[in-house]
Amino acid sequence: MRLTNIKLGCILACAFLSLTWFTAHNGNDGDEPPNHPVMIQLYERLLAAEFKGELLSRELSSVLTSLRNLTIPNNSSSTNIPEGPIKRNLSLLSSRLPNAYLYLPHLRDHPDSLIPNVVLGQGRTGVSLVLGIPTVKRQKQSYLVSTLNSLLYDLSPSERKDIVIIIFVAEMDAEYVNSVAELLEKNSPVVVCGCSFPKDVHSGLLEVVSPSQYFYPNFSRLRETFGDSKERVKWRTKQNLDYSFLMLYAQEKGTYYVQLEDDIVANPGYSQTMKTYVRKLATDDWMFLEFSQLGFIGKMFRASDLPMIAEFFLMFYKDKPIDWLLDHILWVKACNPEKDAKDCNLQKGLLKLRYKPSLFQHVGLHSSLPGKLQKLKDKDFGKVPLFTAHTNPPAELSSSLKHYQQHTLERAYNGQDFFWSLTPTAKDFILLSFPQPRTVTRYLFRSGNIENNGDHFYNTTVEVLPSDSSVRDRLVGGQSPQYKGSYGGFIVIGCFVDGVAEGQIDAQMQPISALRLLVQSDSDMWVLLSEIFIQL
Repeated sequence: MRLTNIKLGCILACAFLSLTWFTAHNGNDGDEPPNHPVMIQLYERLLAAEFKGELLSRELSSVLTSLRNLTIPNNSSSTNIPEGPIKRNLSLLSSRLPNAYLYLPHLRDHPDSLIPNVVLGQGRTGVSLVLGIPTVKRQKQSYLVSTLNSLLYDLSPSERKDIVIIIFVAEMDAEYVNSVAELLEKNSPVVVCGCSFPKDVHSGLLEVVSPSQYFYPNFSRLRETFGDSKERVKWRTKQNLDYSFLMLYAQEKGTYYVQLEDDIVANPGYSQTMKTYVRKLATDDWMFLEFSQLGFIGKMFRASDLPMIAEFFLMFYKDKPIDWLLDHILWVKACNPEKDAKDCNLQKGLLKLRYKPSLFQHVGLHSSLPGKLQKLKDKDFGKVPLFTAHTNPPAELSSSLKHYQQHTLERAYNGQDFFWSLTPTAKDFILLSFPQPRTVTRYLFRSGNIENNGDHFYNTTVEVLPSDSSVRDRLVGGQSPQYKGSYGGFIVIGCFVDGVAEGQIDAQMQPISALRLLVQSDSDMWVLLSEIFIQL
C-alpha cells in the first residue's frame, strides 16, 4: 500500500516537471496555460491526471484506515468492565492474538468480544500452575463441585498460594453463569446448600469467567465431516473455541498451564508431583507433558506457548476435534514429509513426554454432548483408596439403611471400610448419637468413590440436635429464623452438594447430642459413604 502511494507521487512529480518545461519552452509566464494547440491538450490531460491522482490517494488512505479498524479492537466500545488496570489487562486478550479477527470475522462487529466476563476473581498472577476447567450446563449430572473438591482436597497452604484454577463457564445464559458463581462463592448459614468454596474464591485461588455474548459464531452452517452428526460437529467446534478462549485468558497468569475437564478426579499430591517432574526433566525441548492419556485431560503447556497453540486451534476450529489438532501441531513442528510414519511418531514423541502413573482420571458418565455416555477410563491412573479413614469420637450408630455385604456403617465410621447401601427412600436416616454432649466444630461426609462415583446422597440434609432445647426455639422460631427446623428437635445445618456435605457447626448450637443425615426423597441410586469425619 505504501509503495503504491510512492509510485503515484513520482508520477505526479514527473508530470509537474514536464508541464513546467513545456510551459517555459513555449515562452509563457507559467501562470497562464500554453497557447499552442498540442501544448494546450497536454496541459489539460496533466490537470485531469493530477485530479484523478488526488482522488486515488484519498481512496487508498481510506482503505488503509478501514483495514486497520478491522484488525485493531476499538477501545471506545462499550463494556461492562470498568476502566483501569483490570480492563487494560483483559484487553491484552485481543492483542495476544490479533489474527483472531481473521479466523472469526464475526468478531469485527464487536471488537470487545474477546474480553472475558470475569464473574469471580481477584486477578491472581505469578503462580507456577494454572488449571483450566471449561464447564457447560449438563442435562444430567454436574460433576464440577466434585472435581474441585478433588483438586483442592489435599493442597497445602503454600500450594494454595502457588496455583490458580480458572472455571470457564462456556454458556450464554447469564442466569446459569451467575448460578455457578453463587454456588462457589456464597456462604450463608441459612442457604447452606449453596456454599462450597468461599475462602478459595476470596483468596484468588478460584476464578469464574465466561465469554462475551458475541464470541461464538453461527454454528448452523458447519460442514458435517468424519461421519459425525450435525450436533456432534457443533459440539466439538464449540469445544475448540472454548479451549482457545480459556488458553488466551490464562496465558499471563502463571508459568505452566494444565488443561482439565469438569468431570475428573485427581491423585493426591498431583500439584507437587507435576512441579517436581518438570523440574527434574533432562531436556527443555518439549511442547507439552501428559499427565493423563485420555483426550485433552492433564496436558501441561508452557504458558508462553499458549498464544501459538490457540492460534493453530482457531485456524482449524471447524475442521477437527481438539486432540487431533494438537497432534497436527506436533506433526508440523517435528515430522519430515520425506520420511515414514515411524520416524514421524518418533520425532513427535520427543515433543510430548508422558508421566506415569496418570494423575487425573475421567469419572463423568454423562458427556456434555447430550445423549452421549462417556465410559472412557485411564488404565494408567494410579490406584486410589476407596475410602478415607479418620479417628472419630465415640458414638452410638444407627440407620434405617441396610448395608451391602461387609460395608457396614460401623466399619466406615471407624475408618476400616466404606459404607454401602441399597437405594434409599424418603425419611431414611443415619444417626450418630454421642454418649455425652460434645462440642463438634466441623463435619465432613463424602459419598461415592472412584469406582462408584454415582453412588451419591442426593437431596439429603445434615442436621444436629442441640443438648439445650431452648437453643432450637431461639434459632428456628421467630419472624426471622436463622435456620430451618426438622422433626425430633433437630436443626438443618447443611446438605449434600454433588455428593459432599461439609461445614462448621454454629457455636450457638454447642454442645450437641446427635448428628443426623436425613434423606428427603426417593433415589434410584445406591449410596456409598467413603469418608466420615467428625472434628471436635
